[in-house]
Amino acid sequence: MKIPVIRQLFQNTTPAQLETTLEVLEAFCEFRGVSEHEVDVAGEMITNICGALEVHQMVKDGAVEKDALNAFGQKVMGSIDR
Repeated sequence: MKIPVIRQLFQNTTPAQLETTLEVLEAFCEFRGVSEHEVDVAGEMITNICGALEVHQMVKDGAVEKDALNAFGQKVMGSIDR
């Protein structure tokens, strides 16, 4: 998870575009010929896309972009600490 990447995705793509990309990456990971490294890279991209989608939702619900990004980062870091 990289907050600058999530910010860039949030600012430059719509939720619909992110959803479509997410579907493609998830399908890609299911192919038999995909290496572990490729799955890891796709997984990182999936994480960032899901973060951008969550930030889009928080902003839609009234949060300021900066606060939404910080809240998402704290949420992820809190789940890692458990």
